[in-house]
Amino acid sequence: MDPRKSFILAKKELVSLSNAPAFYGICLFFTLFCSVWLYYLQRFFTMNMASLRPYFAAFPIVFILVIPMITMKAWAEERKLGSIELLLTMPFSEWELVLGKFFASMAVVILLLLLSLPVPLSILPLGHFDLGVLAGEYAGAFFLGASASALGLLLSSLSKNQAGAFLGSAAVLLVSMLLNQFTMSLSLPPALAEAISFFSLSFHFDSFSKGIIDTTDLAFFTIATVLFLFLTTRVILGRKWS
Repeated sequence: MDPRKSFILAKKELVSLSNAPAFYGICLFFTLFCSVWLYYLQRFFTMNMASLRPYFAAFPIVFILVIPMITMKAWAEERKLGSIELLLTMPFSEWELVLGKFFASMAVVILLLLLSLPVPLSILPLGHFDLGVLAGEYAGAFFLGASASALGLLLSSLSKNQAGAFLGSAAVLLVSMLLNQFTMSLSLPPALAEAISFFSLSFHFDSFSKGIIDTTDLAFFTIATVLFLFLTTRVILGRKWS
C-alpha cells in the first residue's frame, strides 16, 4: 500500500468538495449551530462557570447531520454515475481508495474544528479555563469525527445514491450517538445499561468532553474507525469482482 496514492485521491476529493456550494453550507451550518447551542440554548453567560463542556456537548449532535453531508457523495455518487468502475480499474488497492476518501473527509472535519476555535478563544479571557482540558476536548472531537466519518463512508459504499447514503448515515449515527441516552431513559439494570452504552460513540466522547483522555475510549475510537474502514474495503472489493 502506497500512502501517496491515497493522498492523491484525497486531494482530488477535496477539490471536488470545494467546488460544491454544499461544502460552504456545511461549514456555515456547523459554526452557527455550535455557537447558537452554547450562547442561546445552553445560556453560557448565565452559567457562571469556566467550562466549555456545554460547547463540546453540541459536537455529537451536530455530527449526526454534518458527517453524512460530508461522506454521502464519497461512494454513492461514484456508483450512481458509474465512475466507480473506472476508479476500480485504476492502479489503486482497496485500502488506498478507502483511505483516500477517509483522508478527504477528515480534512473537512479538521477544518470544521478549526472554524470552531474562535468561540473558545473569545471566551478564554473571561475566566480561568484549563487549556489542557480544552486540548482534551478537541482531541475527543477529532476521534469522534474520525469514527463517525469511517461509519459514514461504510454506509455510503452500501447506498445506491446520495439521498440513501445521507438518510442511512444520519439514522445510524443518531442511534450510535444517543444510545447511552436511550438506555438511561429506559431504567435498565446498571450492568446492562453500561454494556449497551459501551457501543455509543457519544458515551466514549464524554470523558474527552471533561478533558480526560481515557485509553479505553481512545482504543474504542481507534478500533471502531479501523473496523469501519476495513468493512468498506470489503464492500469495495465485492463491487470490483461483481
